[in-house]
Amino acid sequence: MSNRNQMTQHSTGTPVSRRKTIVATTIGNGLEFFDFTIYGFLALVIGKLFFPALDSYNQLLLTVGTFGVGFIMRPLGGIVIGAYADRAGRKKAMTLTIFLMALGCAMIGFAPTYAQIGVWAPILIVSARLIQGFSAGGEVGASTTLLVEHATPANRGYMASWQFASQGLGILLGAAVAGGLTAALGPKGMEEWGWRVPFIIGMLIAPVGMYIRRHLHESLETAGQPAPREARSSLAEVCGEHGRTVLSAILSVLGGTAAAYVVTFYMPTYAVRELGLPPTVALFGAVLTGLLSFVLAPLVGLASDRVGRKTLIVWGRVAMMLMIYPGFLWMIASPTPAVLFTVVGLLSVALVVQTVPAITMLPEMFPKHVRASGMSLVYSVGVALFGGFSPFVSTWLVGATGSKLAPAWYLLGMTLVSLLGLLWLKDFTGRDIDEAGAHRADAEPSSRTARA
Repeated sequence: MSNRNQMTQHSTGTPVSRRKTIVATTIGNGLEFFDFTIYGFLALVIGKLFFPALDSYNQLLLTVGTFGVGFIMRPLGGIVIGAYADRAGRKKAMTLTIFLMALGCAMIGFAPTYAQIGVWAPILIVSARLIQGFSAGGEVGASTTLLVEHATPANRGYMASWQFASQGLGILLGAAVAGGLTAALGPKGMEEWGWRVPFIIGMLIAPVGMYIRRHLHESLETAGQPAPREARSSLAEVCGEHGRTVLSAILSVLGGTAAAYVVTFYMPTYAVRELGLPPTVALFGAVLTGLLSFVLAPLVGLASDRVGRKTLIVWGRVAMMLMIYPGFLWMIASPTPAVLFTVVGLLSVALVVQTVPAITMLPEMFPKHVRASGMSLVYSVGVALFGGFSPFVSTWLVGATGSKLAPAWYLLGMTLVSLLGLLWLKDFTGRDIDEAGAHRADAEPSSRTARA
C-alpha cells in the first residue's frame, strides 16, 4: 500500500476526522436543504405573485406543483452527479451541487413577477426549480456515501444519521426565516419584497459551502491506483447487477418520503388553508419538525447500530400508520396551535425513527465503486415519484374529494405499501460493506457483532 493511501485511510478513519466530516457535511447539506425547501414554505405568497390569473385553489395547486417540478430532475441529477462522485470523488460532486443550488436561488430571488413580465415569470421559476432539483438529486447520494465511508461497521448508522439531521437543520432554518419574516412584515410586506429575502440568503451557500467542504477528506480512495476499465456506465451496472435491490429500495423509501414532505411542507399550507390557523403558527410547526429531526436523528442512528435498521424502520412506520388518521381527526375537530404542534411533533418523531435507518441502508446495499450512483438513483427516484409531489397530491385530493382527511388516507396507503419493499432488502447492520462478495445476490448478511 502506498504512503498516500495509508494517509488517506488514516485521515478518514480517526475520530477527529469523523467529527470534522460530520460538521462539514451537516452544515453544507443543511444549507442545500434550506435553499431547496424554502420555496415550499412560501407557497401561498409565490402563488399570488406568479399565478395571479387563477383562483386561490388553483394558485396553490400550481405552486405546490412547481415545488414538485424540482423533483422531476432529481433522478437525472442523481444519475449524473452520482456517477461523477464515483469517478472523480465525493468532494468534487458535493462542490458542484453547491454552485447549482446557489444558481437556482439567485434565479428565484431576483425573478420578476407575473405583473412585470407575464408568463415568462412562472417559466423562470420552473427553470430555477429544475436546476435546484438536479443539484439536490446528486447532493444526498454523495454526502450520505461520504459519511458512510468515514464510518466503521459499528457506527455507520450514527454517521449516516447526520445526513437526515442536516435536512432537519435546513428545514429548521428555512421555516424559522420564513416564519420570522412573515411575523415581522405581514402579508403586504411579504408580497412586496419579503419573500425574496430567504432566496438571497440562500445564495450564500456558494462561498460558505466551498469554505467548509474544501477541508473534507476524500473517501473514494483512487490515489495511486490505475483507472478502472469501464465497459459500461455505473448506471448500467447498478441497474444490471443490482436491479432487484434498486426496485425494492425505491419501494421501501416510498412511505418515508411521502410522510416527510406531507408532514414538513404540506402541513403548514394545510394548517392555513384548511384549519384557518395563522401563517406564522403553521410555519413554526415546521420549525418543530426540523428541530426534532436535527436533535433525534443521531440518537436514532445510534439505536440502529444496536438493534438493526429494519427493526427501527418497521417500528417507525407502524407508529406512523397508527397516528396519521387520529391526528388529522383531532386537528380538524380542534384546530388550535397546541393541537397542531402536538400532532406534528408526534408524526415527526415517527418520521425520524423510520427515515434515519432507511437512509443508512441505501448506500450499504451497493459496492463502493457504484455506491454513490446506486444511492442517488434509489433516493432521487423515490423522492421524485412519491415525495416532492405529495403536497400536490394532498392538495388535489382535498379539492377533489372535499374531505380534509384525504391527506391522512394518502399517507396511510403510502406507508403500508412501503413496508413491502423491506421484505427483499438485506440488513447490513454491523457488517463490513466493503468486504469481498458482500453484495452478491447469494451473500448472507453476517451477525451484528462488529465494534469500532
